[in-house]
Amino acid sequence: MSILLAVAAGALIGLSLGALGGGGSILAVPVLVYALGESPAQATTGSLVVVGVTSLIGALTALRAGNVLLGRGVVFGLVAVGGAALGARASTQVPEPVLLAAFAALMLVVGGLMATRQVRAARAGADPGRPVGQAGVDDPIISFSPRFACQCPRALKVLVTATAVGLLTGFLGVGGGFLVVPALVLALALPMGYAGGTSLVVITITSATALVTRAGMGLSPDWWLVAALTLTAVAGSIAGARLAARTDTRLLSVAFTGLVVAVATYTAAHALPALA
Repeated sequence: MSILLAVAAGALIGLSLGALGGGGSILAVPVLVYALGESPAQATTGSLVVVGVTSLIGALTALRAGNVLLGRGVVFGLVAVGGAALGARASTQVPEPVLLAAFAALMLVVGGLMATRQVRAARAGADPGRPVGQAGVDDPIISFSPRFACQCPRALKVLVTATAVGLLTGFLGVGGGFLVVPALVLALALPMGYAGGTSLVVITITSATALVTRAGMGLSPDWWLVAALTLTAVAGSIAGARLAARTDTRLLSVAFTGLVVAVATYTAAHALPALA
């Protein structure tokens, strides 16, 4: 029965990833906890596998489509590695109700951001456009030739935002794409047309780092359940991409936002009383 639940949940996560371009993996932790009986610590570890694998496949797809600035993504991801390792270790030091309460708060933030974006798009009468071009993205932040030069304010932005992204991924076991995309736009001046695909490179690196850090800490989930969740999420993302071509994605986005808020409310209702 647990495997069947994992398959069904993975399909739902994958459909949302494929149809909406992200967000679905945030459901992995509550699914692992409430539907599959894993502890919060085990769930946040297993979620890193779902996030990392789906992000890797998405990054490869985006790379083939020419929507990834690989060098920038790798550099940002490597800067985020320290935060990811620190977040992964910190997650083992807090009570599990605190971990779930923090996750519920994150889901509410994500739901709020998604709702805000939908309202703005509706007022504009269409989905926001995707600017193209690479103006300014090739300007080096730090260079050593022909002489040393540093855009130190931008370098500081990269350090702070990358560390925050890493901490989020390591601590809660989520990709944090809603944070990575604006971070890449603000810190690296990436056009939106490249930020989405490049963010998947960053998420792949931070998820792998956090997962390696958690190895050996006694936080191993049921890997069969995680594998079923991951494989069906990947398959569902392919189906979701095809669904998006035939369906009004605005309706799907509204439905998914409602689902995220509902799951966040359910998670908070169970986590908050345990904090008292």
